Amino acid sequence: MAKGTPATVALEQAGIAFTLHEYDYDPNAARIGMQAAEALGVSPARLLKTLMAKAGGAAVCVLAPSDRDVNLKKLAAAAGAKDAAMLPPAEAERATGYHVGGISPFGQKKRASYVIDASALAHPTIIVNGGRRGLQIELAPQDILNLLGARSADICTR
Repeated sequence: MAKGTPATVALEQAGIAFTLHEYDYDPNAARIGMQAAEALGVSPARLLKTLMAKAGGAAVCVLAPSDRDVNLKKLAAAAGAKDAAMLPPAEAERATGYHVGGISPFGQKKRASYVIDASALAHPTIIVNGGRRGLQIELAPQDILNLLGARSADICTR
């Protein structure tokens, strides 16, 4: 299994236990996170998509279940801002150093704040992107909160 992404290096340096999962990435999938969950045979509630947004002018990395949509008003409130908007793909790629479909919350080029949907904390492990298309990382949600200084909030529509 191929390692060596900035995300896996960051986790190894932090001493965080994780498991890698590879799958056949489909660039034409309507919803990449849902395709990954199906390919890996896991609940989309446990496989979190990584989205990049701006809230009050500051970059925010958002982790949300693949089967849910982020509510921008809730995200803005969680980030302590008046408004929030998703970053265009090219801007997200520049900020993170990753390609869309392979954006990991770990090992990003530029520091952002992190918000994880509170529903993810109900699972003993969750799965996030590993830093390249077709690579996912499984780890404890508490490790994400601790390593990234992420805050949890109800940011998705039900």
